[in-house]
Order: sequence, then C-alpha cells, then structure tokens
Amino acid sequence: MSNRINHVSVNARDLRESTDFYVELFDAQPIPTPNFGLPVQWLALDRTQLHLFERDLQPTSHHHFAITVDDVEPVYRAAERRGALDRRAFRHHLIELPGDVVQLYVRDPAGNLVEIDQAGVNRLPDDLRAQLKGLWELNPQSEEQMRGRLFVPD
Repeated sequence: MSNRINHVSVNARDLRESTDFYVELFDAQPIPTPNFGLPVQWLALDRTQLHLFERDLQPTSHHHFAITVDDVEPVYRAAERRGALDRRAFRHHLIELPGDVVQLYVRDPAGNLVEIDQAGVNRLPDDLRAQLKGLWELNPQSEEQMRGRLFVPD
C-alpha cells in the first residue's frame, strides 16, 4: 500500500483573492469543484490538490503546509510584491536547514502560513542568499539535530 497526502484544505476569507495568490505564486490550476454548500475552490498543484474554503476564520500562528518548488526566487519576488513574507513565525522569512535546503515563509491573504522549500542554497541569487539565515543562527542545534533532513522530493 502506498500512502501520501492527496490534498490540504485551508480557509480563505476572500475565495477569489486567495485563489489568485496561489495561482500567481505557485502556478496552481483551478479545477472543477463540487458544491459543498459553501464557497470552495480546488486547485491542482502537480499531483496534489489545495482546497480553499471561504470562512472568516483566524489561522493559528505556526500551523502550516509546505510546497516544494524548483526555484524559490519567482515565489519570493511575487510574495515580496504582495507584502506576504512572514518574518515572525520562525523568527525569519528565509532559512537554511541542515542538508542544503532553503525554506521561505509567507502568509496567504487569509493569514495561513505557507512554507516553500527548495533544494540548494547555491541556487539562490546573491540578494536572496544575503538574506538567508541558517537555522543554527536562530536556534542552537545539537549534532543530532544537525543531522535532521527535510524530505524535499526531486
């Protein structure tokens, strides 16, 4: 038996605004969506779906989902234009993890925290690399913790 997450569902205070955010930043594709009796939009992200439902809910501070991208730069630029970079949840918006993984944290229009992951720090342009902080700069790490690796599929 094969197990994998097939979709994530998050609230949207304004369904169109949130849909536009995910389309612009991640090239998500709106797909046909059944009627659930409330405004809902399904989006295709490669082999996974993101389900947006319109409700006036306040998201929690650290609950998030992550999207792996081939190139974090265009996502960063779009998030920056939108004022969506999150510098509070994990004390910085652009973090290097052990194992040569870059994490970018943004907030969508409803305030949901989204983590964007890319393999390869050296692939960042100089201006983004200058903003990057190692997780070990923000929080002390033991040798064991430095061996931790985030699964970032190719």
